[in-house]
Amino acid sequence: MKYFLLYLCVINIVGFLAMALDKQRARKKLRRIRESTLIWMAILGGSLGVLAGMQVCHHKTLHKKFSIGVPLILILQLLLFVFLYLR
Repeated sequence: MKYFLLYLCVINIVGFLAMALDKQRARKKLRRIRESTLIWMAILGGSLGVLAGMQVCHHKTLHKKFSIGVPLILILQLLLFVFLYLR
């Protein structure tokens, strides 16, 4: 359990930083991080970090894939965690 929580902390920090970096690269018109990579970070447990990055950096908030998809992923992950914890 300790390693799982450590993993969640790391993946959420990485997700947040990826959103911030992608926003910075977008402003400078540099090579971007693929949307699929950002979505996979959320799916792999970094949904809270990606969502926080969206809000703090005002990035990808108008893309339905992110504005609906990432919160939905977070809700599903929370439900799965509660289900597994109570089981």
